[in-house]
Amino acid sequence: MKKHTLYWVVTGLFAAFMIFSAVSNVMMSPEAVLLITGLGYPKYFIPFIGMAKIAGSIVVLIPGLKRLKEWAYAGLFFDLAGAFFSIVARGLFEPMVLTLLLPIGFLFWSYFLWHKKLAVTNS
Repeated sequence: MKKHTLYWVVTGLFAAFMIFSAVSNVMMSPEAVLLITGLGYPKYFIPFIGMAKIAGSIVVLIPGLKRLKEWAYAGLFFDLAGAFFSIVARGLFEPMVLTLLLPIGFLFWSYFLWHKKLAVTNS
């Protein structure tokens, strides 16, 4: 598979996961409220982080926007890493939490492929 196609597949899957996980936050679903308040965060934080995830995912999907895309990747990483750290710090770790490593892996893979794509277009 060409690197360009692989980039879009990986990035699309990553963005879809992030948007899917953000919808329950924006809608303030009882599960999202229970999870996030259980980690010690206030309720008003829930829709904010959901909208931030959606915005970051959209920016990652839009071609161009190099500097903004760097910020989006960083923000999405901090969201995922912060979620993982919060769960571990609260002593709520269980093996299912390791599934957070999958989207983090896709984030790094997408970022790596994006830079490869930039190198090809800039040369």
